[in-house]
Order: sequence, then structure tokens, then C-alpha cells
Amino acid sequence: MLPHLDDYLLSLQTNNYSEKTVYNYERDLKVFEQWMDKDAKTPFKALKRRQIDLYKAYLVSRDRMTAEAQKGLKKLNSYSINRMLSALRSYLKYLLDNDYECPISPQMIRLTKTTKKHPQVAELADIIRLIEAPTKYEKEKHIALRNRAMMEVLFATGMRISELLSLNKNQIDPTGKIFIEGKGRKQRFVYMTSRAKQHAEKYLNSRSDNHPALFIPYRGSRAGSINSRISTNYLQMKIKEYRDLLKINVPTSAHSLRHGFATYLAEQGANPAAIQILLGHESLDTTTRYVNASDKYAERTHKKFHPLKDN
Repeated sequence: MLPHLDDYLLSLQTNNYSEKTVYNYERDLKVFEQWMDKDAKTPFKALKRRQIDLYKAYLVSRDRMTAEAQKGLKKLNSYSINRMLSALRSYLKYLLDNDYECPISPQMIRLTKTTKKHPQVAELADIIRLIEAPTKYEKEKHIALRNRAMMEVLFATGMRISELLSLNKNQIDPTGKIFIEGKGRKQRFVYMTSRAKQHAEKYLNSRSDNHPALFIPYRGSRAGSINSRISTNYLQMKIKEYRDLLKINVPTSAHSLRHGFATYLAEQGANPAAIQILLGHESLDTTTRYVNASDKYAERTHKKFHPLKDN
């Protein structure tokens, strides 16, 4: 029903959009396509601004259907709705850029207002306890060494969990500098602390295999294969397990460690532009929320720059 949809998805791939982004956009446009067919009963070429308003109302309703034509189990938050609207806007822009018939302007797709969340970051002392938890709780030495190294490298570098688990040994130079290809295939360097480097080396010295991956599974269907990797589900599950054992009440995940990395760098006065490079953010606006979330950084800034600070 949506004209040139396959060509649009192919253009995303050829422009280095990640597989996950292409997959999400395809699903999001499938939802719109089904709504146009079954609810709006409007052909694409007759699309008007009113249909866009009705579609936005549909996305927040209890009658919303998923891409698999199943009833949505929970209400979409504003960020998910905006992603779906962004997919539609991007598709319309593709039609215009390629001189295909497009019934409305992409600018008519207005995003919904989002609620700014104050990122929750555990106290530094709790993050340190969490990082050290594998040494305390894992009974098997090789698993304790590996999980401790994963936690140390994750917090030391601020990388995403997917970036961590896709690392190969040859990506780390002797100084602890790591060259990675992140989201959207953007390349950057991240840096291990001497502490993280020490734990990574201790773990690697315990291995006697020739596997290229930095972190490898020891159990289950993934173990043994030269292409095997630790799953993101495993590491997320372990972080939750350690957090529960330590009774850390602030929700903490692998992404929370990335938040903590940025927040505590900001608290020490790190330049937001430098943090942006380390995190691999495309926009500085995405990075500055970590600076804004740092209460201590805000307090120091106030004391240092307020015009009546000495009166």
C-alpha cells in the first residue's frame, strides 16, 4: 500500500543506517500501513493532515495494533510514538527527494511533546560495588574474571553494551585505547583506565584459546564456536542479579553504567564536547543531558560563575 517502501528501506541500508534502525522503521511503517487500510480506509494518495492527527490519536489509544496485527499490550510512551512518526516523516521525505508522488509535506508530521526524564544514576560507591560484584559472588574463577573484566571495561569506556560484546582482542592497543565501530557505523576511540586494563589482561591471561573475541561464553549453545559471543541478555541479567544481591535500590543496567560514566565525568568538570566524542553521540544536545543531570557539577558552576558569588 505504501509506494516505493522497499526502495526506501534499501536506501536506509545503503546510507549506513544500522540493521536495528531499518528493522524498526519497517515495523513502524507497517503499523501505519495497516491503520490506513483497516481504520482510516484511506488510500495513501489521499492522505491529509487530518489523517495524521487521527493516526497520532490511534497510537495513544487502547485500540492500537502492533506490526504483527496483534493488540498492543501497553500504552506507547512519547519517545516510541515520536520514533514511529519520525519513520513516517523520513519515508515522505524520501518520496519527495526522489520526485515520487507525495500527498503531504513531511513537515506536517509534528512530533508529540516528550517528558524530560532526570536520568537516575547510582552513587559512585554503589557503581564501584556493582563493578566488583563478580569477584565477590561468582564461584567459578574464569567466570568471575570475565564478568569483572566486562564490568570494568564497560564503565571505564562508557561504550554501549552491544559495542562491548562485539569487541575483538585485536581492537585493543597496548595502552588500552580501543577503536570501535558504534551506532550507525560511526567509528571512534574509547579508552580504558589502568584499572580496567589490568582486569582485562588478568582475564585474557587466564584463557588458553585462540578465539578472536575479547569476551567469550563458557556454557550453553554459544560456547565452543569460533563465532560465539556473550549475549546482551546474559550481561543484563547478571547486572540485575548483582544489583539485587547488593541491595542497590536505584535501577541499574548496562546502559545505566554508560549514564554513570558520562555523569561522573561531567561532575569532575569534563568538557561536554569531549564527553560527546567518547560516547559517540551525533548531537551535543544528547550529551548535555548528562551535564544537566549532574547536581554537583551544577552546584560548582553556580558557585564559580554567579555574578554575586563574592558579596
